[in-house]
Amino acid sequence: MNEGRTAKTLVLIPARMASTRLPGKPLADIAGLPMIVQVAKRAHEANVGRIIVAVDDQTVFDAVESAGFEVVMTRSDHQSGSDRIFEALTKVDPDGQAEIIINVQGDLPTIDPQTIRAALRPLEDPAVDIATLTVEIEDEQEKTNPNVVKVVGSPLSADRLRALYFTRATAPHGAGPLYHHIGLYAYRRQALERFVALSPSTLEKRESLEQLRALEAGMRIDVEVVKTVPLGVDTPADLEKARLILSASSNAGH
Repeated sequence: MNEGRTAKTLVLIPARMASTRLPGKPLADIAGLPMIVQVAKRAHEANVGRIIVAVDDQTVFDAVESAGFEVVMTRSDHQSGSDRIFEALTKVDPDGQAEIIINVQGDLPTIDPQTIRAALRPLEDPAVDIATLTVEIEDEQEKTNPNVVKVVGSPLSADRLRALYFTRATAPHGAGPLYHHIGLYAYRRQALERFVALSPSTLEKRESLEQLRALEAGMRIDVEVVKTVPLGVDTPADLEKARLILSASSNAGH
């Protein structure tokens, strides 16, 4: 399922079995397929590069493989998704053929493939190390919700920011838009290698936001503004929402 795409871009999808709020999450059935397979299908529809699912459980491995996608086993003790995808990268591409790595979270089964493609756009600028996504916040409650991570950025154009900070606080202060960060990343390979070699930083630990490690180390993160936040499946209620969305789209003939 990986023909006809650029060899320089690799989509890595980390999947962890040990979810506290939704045990066995990657295998949760959504419209007749395990959630992790639905995510891989969205990545396939994005048509940006070779797709590898990075797992830590044999049953997930088997489910992904039987659906026809590439899969690699990784250690179960990784602290973060970026550590998992880096281990997967060293296993599946030891010769360094892939230049750009897109990290698509394994709990985004309804993500629009165009949203995955959008994460590549900021890397058209050679000065950018890491690219990610954001959407303008319209719900007033989200502006003060610490679970909604905000991007504080300097506008480069109508649809791009240069990230200065990420925070769970309501920021920046004053009149103007606030932006909800979407945790999908595209890395230059060297940037990912550098990032995982760094120790967790002071602000990263304080805010519990891994991307601050990169900013504190002087790496440049640019952020593409998109229209919608993809549904992350963290709870049984989220799972029901995802089932409704994908059942409706499959019934509509997609």
